[in-house]
Amino acid sequence: MLGLQALFFYIFALIAVGSAILVVFSRNPVHSVLFLILTFVAAAGLFLLTGAEFLALILIVVYVGAVAVLFLFVVMMLDVDFLALKRGALSYAPIGAIIGFVLLAELIIAVSGAYITPSPSVATALPMPPIEQVSNIEALGHVLYTRYILFFQLAALILFVAMIGAIVLTLRHTARLRKQSIPAQVARNPATAVEIRKVKSGQGI
Repeated sequence: MLGLQALFFYIFALIAVGSAILVVFSRNPVHSVLFLILTFVAAAGLFLLTGAEFLALILIVVYVGAVAVLFLFVVMMLDVDFLALKRGALSYAPIGAIIGFVLLAELIIAVSGAYITPSPSVATALPMPPIEQVSNIEALGHVLYTRYILFFQLAALILFVAMIGAIVLTLRHTARLRKQSIPAQVARNPATAVEIRKVKSGQGI
């Protein structure tokens, strides 16, 4: 059984890493979103192997069923000139290289630290009770909504601010743009909202 789990782990891990690389290097944005969906599905398989079935289902329902599909609709419906966006990409190459080097150094330190000094990770207490005592969903809810409730709410606030920022940055103020005016809607009365016309039989307006 352990060999079968290891086999599926390597299969899902290779699919996740390969599709994540194809997300970045794919020339077609629609193909990038499809590879992103494949990455989420492979990550859900890895969660199932570790016993976190709730996280796996949330990943499928939320990210694959909502976020990735929304990305796909946006990419397919918007007329985005990707060639114009890529023209000035080389000017950001030095900054991107520095950020990539920092991230690579953090990964190396994180991976090597577990082998150099494994004692702190062993001595650290688990954030949740053993899985034999409580279910996976109960343990996850206990951790999120008691011990880490402040960080959970801060993450929600950051996502809300990011959503407002994305709306403000992408909103185009043009003459043909139609806006909703709440005070004008509330101030309407039957005299301004309803127009009665008498139409003769067989004739239009």
